[in-house]
Amino acid sequence: MANTQGPQGNHDPAGSTQMFRAFVDEGPQAGPQQAASSGPRVGLIVGVIVAVAIVAAVAWLALK
Repeated sequence: MANTQGPQGNHDPAGSTQMFRAFVDEGPQAGPQQAASSGPRVGLIVGVIVAVAIVAAVAWLALK
């Protein structure tokens, strides 16, 4: 990989262009998509719990 050439013939000593192209050409995989679909759901549940706790704290302070 030390002699990797870029699109204009520039020397890429780290081979990062080749690694990036391999990553882009690989495309999405099934594993990360499943993990991502559960992520927003967990975030929504945590957000609702935090919102209810804030409303309860404000109501408790208002009635105190």
